[in-house]
Amino acid sequence: MNNKITVFRLIFLAVIFLVNSVCYGADEPVKQLQAFLTASKSLTADFKQVLINEAGVPYQTSYGVFYLQRPGKFRWDYLKPFQQQIVSISGKVWFYDADLEQVTIKKLDESVGSTPALLLSGEISLDANFTMESQGVDGDMQWIKLSPRNKESSFKYILIGLNKGSLGGMELSDNFGQLTRIYFSNVLLNPPIKPTVFEFKAPKGADVFSD
Repeated sequence: MNNKITVFRLIFLAVIFLVNSVCYGADEPVKQLQAFLTASKSLTADFKQVLINEAGVPYQTSYGVFYLQRPGKFRWDYLKPFQQQIVSISGKVWFYDADLEQVTIKKLDESVGSTPALLLSGEISLDANFTMESQGVDGDMQWIKLSPRNKESSFKYILIGLNKGSLGGMELSDNFGQLTRIYFSNVLLNPPIKPTVFEFKAPKGADVFSD
């Protein structure tokens, strides 16, 4: 699987948490995250994504738009420097790379990436699969760290950043030393989103690969 799809997969696993999670915990940051998720039936935002290699050097920055609707629907539209999309609905996720003219379709099950993907079903206890702890305040954001209990998970941890009680950022660390940092702006909570936003049709001429 190419590097772009690997990055897509890690982001996809993190967003599954945002789309479907209910948080448990006694400290105030976790309570803030719980309140945000409870209130977020839908969400739209602009995003900036930065990929950082194991040497700590940023090597790619992307920009786009993010759409979320609970339960189970989200869409990432990467607009520059490359056009890419991730769309999830009805138990499937579509990964589209315009440069490669390639669509990859996966089911939302263990094949997508171990335990975190199963959170979408609502049958997995967050407490049983993650340890959660406050990471304090950095800049304008309060950070909460989620560490998977499953040692075979695709990532080491996810950080969720809250800015004044709303989604501000995310950080994902994979098992190869790469960091993916995402910064959100122009966040709108519970806007109306047309159902067609979460529909995906493979562009004409694109190669389609399905599990």
